Amino acid sequence: MSIFEELSEATRDVAAKAGAGVARVGRDGGRGAAAVIADGLLLTSAHNLRGAEVTITFGDGRSVVGSVKGVDTDDDIAVVAADTAGIAPIEWSPEAAGGIGVGSAVFALGTSAGGSRVTFGTVSAIGVAFRGPRGRLISDGFEHTAPVGRGSSGGPVVDFQGRLVGVNTHRPGDGFYLAIPADEALKSKVEALGRGEAPSRRKLGVSLTPPHVARRMRAAVGLPAQEGVLIREVASDGPAAAAGLQRGDLIVAAGGAEITSFDALLEALDTATGESLALTVLRGAERLDLEVRFEPEPEPES
Repeated sequence: MSIFEELSEATRDVAAKAGAGVARVGRDGGRGAAAVIADGLLLTSAHNLRGAEVTITFGDGRSVVGSVKGVDTDDDIAVVAADTAGIAPIEWSPEAAGGIGVGSAVFALGTSAGGSRVTFGTVSAIGVAFRGPRGRLISDGFEHTAPVGRGSSGGPVVDFQGRLVGVNTHRPGDGFYLAIPADEALKSKVEALGRGEAPSRRKLGVSLTPPHVARRMRAAVGLPAQEGVLIREVASDGPAAAAGLQRGDLIVAAGGAEITSFDALLEALDTATGESLALTVLRGAERLDLEVRFEPEPEPES
């Protein structure tokens, strides 16, 4: 048997094993794809959803209305509950945590007018970082060459055994496609979302201006150059407003760490302990030390 015959047979096997577990998300052609990961549960990209309910269409043409169980917008994943009618879930690959690497063979699954779509490719890069829908950095993604059609984000990337190794996100261009690895970390997040447990992350309640724009704006009004992130707007009911932060303040330090980028500020928020975070801001030329207090997280129900 030639390598092409072997690949054709492998593609047919993957389509037979995992193809039925792929569905379209959204009406009229859909916004994306989803994978059945358990009886009554599907995994998709958060950016595919609009509201608490969504139309799910399976490869056999059956459509149902699903309800959103949990969403992590920053990591761009979501779990939807829907009647999967006994469709066999796509298994998680035990090798996804460390077995996938450059050159690994993968299949991308999606949907088409005639049913499921299966394409072959290889992993072209690992450890790829990209931005989620809210601008938060998603690290440790991987890049592959299996072509995906429009509306395939949220669809599964599988190995030769039809087991889940990744979740397609979006096409970055140049013939390559980005995916989130289906490792133990993702599996834990998905299981929590399936239980209705949304992640809790501290938020200041501000919108920010990129550092390079902040530098230009300070220079334009004659202020000395200073690295930091500039506050563009302050939500009236957020922690930042309560702490006295104002539009035009330049955040230069958080929790004692120098802030030179969005990611540095997000890291300071994520790693802060306790119910408050010390911030240093420049208000014009004046340097101010402020303390932002966060509401304590509720105790989990027994």
